[in-house]
Amino acid sequence: MRIVAGRFRGRRLVVPKDARVRPTADRVREAWMSIVGPSLPDARVADLYAGSGALGLEALSRGARSVDFVELAPGSLAALRANIEALGVGEAVRVHRADALRFVERLTPEACDVAFADPPYITDAAERLVALFRQRPFARILSVEHRADLALPGDDTRRYGDTALTFCHGP
Repeated sequence: MRIVAGRFRGRRLVVPKDARVRPTADRVREAWMSIVGPSLPDARVADLYAGSGALGLEALSRGARSVDFVELAPGSLAALRANIEALGVGEAVRVHRADALRFVERLTPEACDVAFADPPYITDAAERLVALFRQRPFARILSVEHRADLALPGDDTRRYGDTALTFCHGP
């Protein structure tokens, strides 16, 4: 997996050695970044269910000011930390070993500008995350990757084969 664009374009990322981890396909990540791209310069970003950190690192590559990575799995945390070190972006990031849903419950309204989420498809985390966002918008934009056959109550959904991206906008 590589960074698609920006100052780290072409740099390889370490992926977690865990069969349960499903990295976002390059074409989906590229489309995702194109959609939120105008909001990334100088943005405060949250990368929920961070895995390798590809989404947050892509955001940094495209001009985001800072990223809070939220991940619980030890293998994913190891890959994430290796990628942060390889890119030399430690001063712009914070890594939280935490459950993403519990993490966002503690955020204040509009605590970040852009939030990315790629929760496991086999859970109801995507639905719960959108519900939490609707109760208290913790970002100006929440974008969630999920199964294409799952309808989330967002403001816009884009489908890419069996994957969908749903975007929710705060006030």
